[in-house]
Amino acid sequence: MPRICVFAGSNLGARAAYAEAARELGQELARRGLGMVYGGASIGLMAVAADAALAAGAEVIGVIPEALVEREVAHGGLSEQRIVATMHERKALMAELSDGFIALPGGFGTLDELFETLTWGQLGLHQKPCGLLDAGGYFGDLLRYLDRATAEGFIRPVHRAMLLVARSAAELLDRFEGYEAPGGTKWIRAEDV
Repeated sequence: MPRICVFAGSNLGARAAYAEAARELGQELARRGLGMVYGGASIGLMAVAADAALAAGAEVIGVIPEALVEREVAHGGLSEQRIVATMHERKALMAELSDGFIALPGGFGTLDELFETLTWGQLGLHQKPCGLLDAGGYFGDLLRYLDRATAEGFIRPVHRAMLLVARSAAELLDRFEGYEAPGGTKWIRAEDV
């Protein structure tokens, strides 16, 4: 079964739109016959998405470091829960199990996971789509930053275009279906600017 990895906050955030987007994503994954891979926790937006996917009949695989299991945040009702030793192992296994990546609103951990998978794609280590579910315009400032980094010569336009963005889960997953990984090199030489 194809699976989408979902990166999301371990908190719910300040706006109801974030949890609504997480629920919508979980339901849309199930509706399309897609499985979900995520960080394995029973808290925050990540749990909202997982619970919605499970309730709608999707396979949901959690990947959680042992240190977080010990803190009693592991979800107990998943299709499968994989326990790993480190956060690095967590991200590697989540990537291995997934056919694409979607970030919901979140904090440092969500952005860390998103940018690592984008970097792996930029380097040609995978050809999987990466996207932002921009609930309530949450990622607006981040998108402006990425546009600035592109304009300033730190990101190639072809790599900036790798990050797909939509306001609804259905639209984002539709865009995933037509995704083609870019070719070319990551590096920008002085004469290219």
